Amino acid sequence: MTTLSLQKISSPLGRSFSISRGSKLSAETIVVTLERDGKRGRGECVPYGRYGETVASVAAEIESQQVKIESGLDRETLQDEMKPGAARCAIDCAFWDLEAKIVGKPVWELADLPEPQPLQTAVTIVLDSPEAMARAAKMTDGRLLKLKLGGREDMNRVEAVRSARPDAKLILDANEALDGSVFPDIVRRAAKLGVIMIEQPFPDGDDALLMRRPPEVAICADESAHTSKDVQDLARRYDVVNVKLDKTGGLTEGLAMVREAKAAGMGVMVGCMVAGSISMAPAVLLGGLADAVDLDGPLWLAKDVPNGLKYVDGRVHPPKPELWG
Repeated sequence: MTTLSLQKISSPLGRSFSISRGSKLSAETIVVTLERDGKRGRGECVPYGRYGETVASVAAEIESQQVKIESGLDRETLQDEMKPGAARCAIDCAFWDLEAKIVGKPVWELADLPEPQPLQTAVTIVLDSPEAMARAAKMTDGRLLKLKLGGREDMNRVEAVRSARPDAKLILDANEALDGSVFPDIVRRAAKLGVIMIEQPFPDGDDALLMRRPPEVAICADESAHTSKDVQDLARRYDVVNVKLDKTGGLTEGLAMVREAKAAGMGVMVGCMVAGSISMAPAVLLGGLADAVDLDGPLWLAKDVPNGLKYVDGRVHPPKPELWG
């Protein structure tokens, strides 16, 4: 019999994480543990208020599956039993980890993924004054920087970071906060500054604003993207899709979404919420199929879990079996 338990975790951040919607000083997550035949699998999720989730609501969703899991519910049937979101993500990823431990094969083999290698990850420069963002960029390892935007000084922020880090590739992330009337000018100016991608410029539902835009910079869907069912519609408006396991509901649907996006001719970025290495590990494996990854979540924690992911010079290394998978 498979048993389920969960733990609610509040992890202090090393510094404030600020985006257009606000700031936070801790990462609130839930870790699910599944045990069977003396083996243990773990999965972590981030309840996300943007989609109406709270720690309490997600914990209740997870606990609602306990009897079913103990009665034989497996990973495949879980996909129909639960809606996409954080709760399913934690259980789905715990199932993958448990299966790997039981059969003695790594998740990347079970999921038919490429053998994992270190991946260059975007590292976030949080929303702040142009001067503060430039200072942060100078202090940041790696050559792929993701700048959080959300105000009248946005292009000053980009110019300041570009001046501070002429060697870096830049991604801009507006978190739905840009003004459609000035967006064409932002795209053209961003292109001249060597920006390679702009993520979710407008609110989910306002994606039609992208039907008439300059083509110089790739546009990536994030808040508008949830599961593989969204891909065909997104492909009409976006160039790239950001696949986050907390939104897809786990690695199982994350795999389906990446493959659907590739089939539709879209670029793929595998992203994350702010969380620790248990949350990040499945996404690191999925990142082997992606064009880019944004998996710097553990770097924001004051203290990560034991056997956490290793980050060196802007690259994230594959998880150890002791951590996950």
